[in-house]
Parts: sequence; C-alpha cells; structure tokens
Amino acid sequence: MVQSSAEDVDGYLAEVPQERREALTRLRQMCRQELKGYVEKMAYGMPAYERDGVGEIAFAGQKNYISFYLLRSDVRDAFEERLAGQDMGKGCLRFRKPETIDFDLVRDLLRATAAGPGTVC
Repeated sequence: MVQSSAEDVDGYLAEVPQERREALTRLRQMCRQELKGYVEKMAYGMPAYERDGVGEIAFAGQKNYISFYLLRSDVRDAFEERLAGQDMGKGCLRFRKPETIDFDLVRDLLRATAAGPGTVC
C-alpha cells in the first residue's frame, strides 16, 4: 500500500493488508491515547495527528515496511541515543516487520511529543 485515498482512518485501516492491520491499529490506539487534544485526520494518504493545525505524528503501511513519522526534530534530538539503532530517515522510523515494532519506544516518543509544542521539520 502506498498512498491511500481513504477519507478517514477507519477506511485506511480497512484497506491495509491483514498481516499489518493489527500493528497499524495498535499504533492508532496509542496515538489516540497519548496525543490528547490532537486532531486525527488523513494527510498525504496516511493517518496523521495535528496540534493547532500542524502535523506532528503520522504512520503508514508501506510496501516493504511500516512507517512511523516523528515530525518533531526536538523530540528526535532528545531520543537520539534510543533511535541510534533504529532504521530511521530524517523523520521516518521504519519497521520491516510488524513484530519488530518497539511499541515502548513509540509510546515514549508520543508522550514526549504531547508534552508540549516544538519544532516541526
């Protein structure tokens, strides 16, 4: 799945391959739990979470991995050591298999993001 044309996150999750749906659903649940006051929406064909109209978190099921977009550079900098061993681009944490997702790390990143506004890349 590349870019979805789903109108909402429920529609998006209904489209993803079954073998990734559970992990993506769990990511959504974590985002909804930790990102109080954020707006959940579809942006660029993937679920995204905005605060005050600015996207700070997103996730997607890609062809070869699950992406978790951490768009806050201040949070990435604060977690530099924990992110060092991860497959990560500028703002995208990639998990090749659903079972390799470090949900504890993701939860900590979400909590740090929700703690206050910061710099979005």
